[in-house]
Amino acid sequence: MDEARAGEVLAAAGFDRAAELLALGENAVFGVGELVVKVGRGAELLERARRELAVAGWLAAAGVPAVRAAEPEPRLVEGHPVTVWHRLAPAVRAAAPADLAGLLRAVHALPAPPFPLPPRELLGGVERWLRLAGDAIDPADAAYLRDRRDSFAAEAAALTPRLPAGPIHGDALPRNVHVGPDGPVLVDLETFSTDLREHDLVVMALQRDRYGLDPAGYDAFCATYGWDVRAWEGCAVLRGARETASCAWVAQHAPSNPAALTEFRRRVASLRENTPEVRWYPF
Repeated sequence: MDEARAGEVLAAAGFDRAAELLALGENAVFGVGELVVKVGRGAELLERARRELAVAGWLAAAGVPAVRAAEPEPRLVEGHPVTVWHRLAPAVRAAAPADLAGLLRAVHALPAPPFPLPPRELLGGVERWLRLAGDAIDPADAAYLRDRRDSFAAEAAALTPRLPAGPIHGDALPRNVHVGPDGPVLVDLETFSTDLREHDLVVMALQRDRYGLDPAGYDAFCATYGWDVRAWEGCAVLRGARETASCAWVAQHAPSNPAALTEFRRRVASLRENTPEVRWYPF
């Protein structure tokens, strides 16, 4: 789904087609006055959109600072799920790792919600992303990632966690925190799951090791949360699984974006050569 198609769906849903495009990824996100409208890539994401809205209501009831829905159910517009949210006040500063850690502590303290959450299918999108990449990537690289996916899925299933399993954010990064006048707020709730809490913590360990996060920022994250996941023997397995998924996610953009293809090749080469010090770049 490109920007033009997303605009068509936005208009069909009754919103101004010329609205400000805030982001374009798994969803197209538009600012429409005091609202934010998210347009999903396809009808297969309708259930995920429905669950994200349920999560927002559950967090509101629990008092966890998070984005709030303006409509309780998603719309299905021309085959695309559309959800409507209250727009947050402008950010007063960029989110820091410690802001994320405080929100994760609050989420990880919650019992299960009154509706089912799926397991964190970290590797579940690999096949779809590789299929979208098509001939733009080397078939040998696609086969390599499929093999890694299968290997890490088996290893992850056998892990013994250090923390009690339960609700997690699923994509715990500072970019998914908005710091407004009233403090940090959790956003992008579509990957909420019930799984190992360690999933949420490995993300930041990988940010430190692969994406250039300042070690002091990572230390502040651990101090606020109260634990460094790198001390857990299962950390390398979840890290390897996330690296595999991250490579495949970039691959889906390769057919239309040369920069994505370059980044994909960088990531795959570093995995093949077992060079964990090679820097990856956000995309």
